Amino acid sequence: MDDEGKLTETNKRVLLVDDEAVVREVLGAILTKHGYQVDIASNGQEALAKAANGFFDHIITDLAMPIMNGLELLRALQEMGNDAIRTVISGKTEFNSVSQAFKLGANDFIAKPFQSDQEILLTLNQAEEKGQLKKDNVRLQRELEDTYVFSNIVARSRAMTAIFKTIRKIADYKTTVLISGESGTGKELIARAIHYNSIRKAKPWVDINCGGIPENLLESEMFGYVKGAFTDANRTKKGLFEEADGGTLFLDEIGDMPFSLQVKLLRALQEEEIRPLGYSQSIKVNVRIIAATAKNLKDQVRDKQFRDDLFYRLNVLTIEAPPLRDRHEDIPLLVDYFIKKYNQRLGLSITGIDKNCLQKLIHYQWPGNIRELENVIERGMALAENEILTIKNMPAELFQGDTDTSGAAMGTVGFSIKQNRAVMERQLIVKALEETNNNRTHAAALLEISIPALLYKMKEYGVS
Repeated sequence: MDDEGKLTETNKRVLLVDDEAVVREVLGAILTKHGYQVDIASNGQEALAKAANGFFDHIITDLAMPIMNGLELLRALQEMGNDAIRTVISGKTEFNSVSQAFKLGANDFIAKPFQSDQEILLTLNQAEEKGQLKKDNVRLQRELEDTYVFSNIVARSRAMTAIFKTIRKIADYKTTVLISGESGTGKELIARAIHYNSIRKAKPWVDINCGGIPENLLESEMFGYVKGAFTDANRTKKGLFEEADGGTLFLDEIGDMPFSLQVKLLRALQEEEIRPLGYSQSIKVNVRIIAATAKNLKDQVRDKQFRDDLFYRLNVLTIEAPPLRDRHEDIPLLVDYFIKKYNQRLGLSITGIDKNCLQKLIHYQWPGNIRELENVIERGMALAENEILTIKNMPAELFQGDTDTSGAAMGTVGFSIKQNRAVMERQLIVKALEETNNNRTHAAALLEISIPALLYKMKEYGVS
């Protein structure tokens, strides 16, 4: 406003709604004098029709009106998604109605009788500020959700933010993506984020664990088969490639794929066509391939356990999912996320975690990564006797030897991530085998890896 209280902006449109002609005349004159373009309506129904067919910066409405009162008008405006700044006119006896009006989206109110032009203009300015604040809050909340909860990936660390940017850049391309990282780091979530942020999001998402299906069944699962192609093939079945046509096929634990099947996968990727078992013709498929592995495929290529030509075909664009120990700043966000998740799932009312316990979680090395953290939080919530999680609710082994900040008490060696990863993996394998009385099938299930992967790691780490 200038020195006379006149608005410097003169192009804002106001819809003034009141059943009293004298109010419309007086208030309309004040607003016009100070630069507003004023339209009028004598009831809510008339106002709603004008709001549906025109644009208004402000809607000022009385509460007590015939046909459609102010509260009914506010509710209707809210339902239609009208974003005009809303101000109500009220008398002292309408306090309860004013309170209800704020719940229905009103930004401010003008009290009757009007005291001065300045009061009206100040109220409208305040309503504008409140309206802008609401819009800013919505925008910021969307930005926060986009940054910290991107396709269900909860993060704010620099490493994960960089991955979010990469996903946005490459999502719409058909380029094959290879996601590597330790077990439990969220590789599948990254793959899903690529799919559901791409132009393929309305098409199928199909996933398969290459190490979780026996070799003799994996080929038929991937490529399909016709009736009679083999014993027990009593019907024709589409393969996963065909089911994913137009969408994305996620090949999890690609490093566990049998060597004999790798050449057939390579052919499918290169020629963009498949041949179901027992079928004499090839079928064209339009599939975007995303693969993931917890293994070092370069080492497998060197050891002749993975085809080099398939590796180069998959390794077009790589994303490294960082282990949780390298993104400690994400742990508070993840803890809060899992508390909300399991409050809803388990019907609990845990309100948070105490600072001491949270610090312990932040400084723990998390060999099982996010999956381990989630399990710990779920267990702690199930055992909690109060509304705040404490160290008492956490597994005792989580904090054993954590007084040595150098990491020596945890069995680590120097600062080499590769060496320490091997140490931790060996310890987990030994512990799983002890827990299962050397039952390798059960141990692999505990470790959440395939049996071939377990056998490979046992040989690599010299575990008998």
